[in-house]
Amino acid sequence: MNWLALGGSLTAVLALGGIAAFLRLGRVDRMLVEEADAIVAADEAIAGFAGVSAVIGADGRAALVFGEDRRVVVLKVHGARIAARVIAWEAVRAAPGGMVVETGERRFGAVTLRGVDALDVRRLAPQLTRV
Repeated sequence: MNWLALGGSLTAVLALGGIAAFLRLGRVDRMLVEEADAIVAADEAIAGFAGVSAVIGADGRAALVFGEDRRVVVLKVHGARIAARVIAWEAVRAAPGGMVVETGERRFGAVTLRGVDALDVRRLAPQLTRV
């Protein structure tokens, strides 16, 4: 009888794992690949936002998207989804290894765009850096 219970438990665990994989639940190592995908994600997450350019971190876990209306949106991979916040331009700063965005929200936290430097950001948002 123990072998039957063990077999049933193993079958149930494998079935749940298959369902989780089918539904794409769990951690995704790299979600943001194309700049167009980041722009679409920001447009969908923030009402009235129309992205025009984006820069994605080298690890694909975060991005900055610049909008027509001069707003800046930070994206980060959160589990199997993408979380987005509108940020102030001043929240973006250079750090060793990339750019850091201080969102000011404890639950959202700081976001690091690995492998992105200030020149990458400036090239994508010239309308924000003009005086």
